[in-house]
Amino acid sequence: MTLSEAQFHDLVDAAQELVEDAFDDSDLDLDLENSGGVLTVRFENGSQVILSRQEPLRQLWVAARSGGFHFDYDADSGRWICDSSGEPLGELLGRVTREQAGEDLEFDEL
Repeated sequence: MTLSEAQFHDLVDAAQELVEDAFDDSDLDLDLENSGGVLTVRFENGSQVILSRQEPLRQLWVAARSGGFHFDYDADSGRWICDSSGEPLGELLGRVTREQAGEDLEFDEL
């Protein structure tokens, strides 16, 4: 399925909002900044996770301490899926949060 520009932006906005809500509802000491379509999560230890939209490719990219990850939207599952590992966005975010902040956080809706 090829996403229109509007569909792509709506899907990324929704995903970033779910990520922000999960972090806001947690007890983690962190800073969130969403500017120009880029969501930056800064943990207390100084590490970051960055979610950015790559409009020409219709991908959502995640940069974490463990590397860079590219996600395509899968309409059948309604999820963002890593193009190299098949890992859903929510699972990856849970893993990198454990690795970088030492806390378990669920991103069930992703």
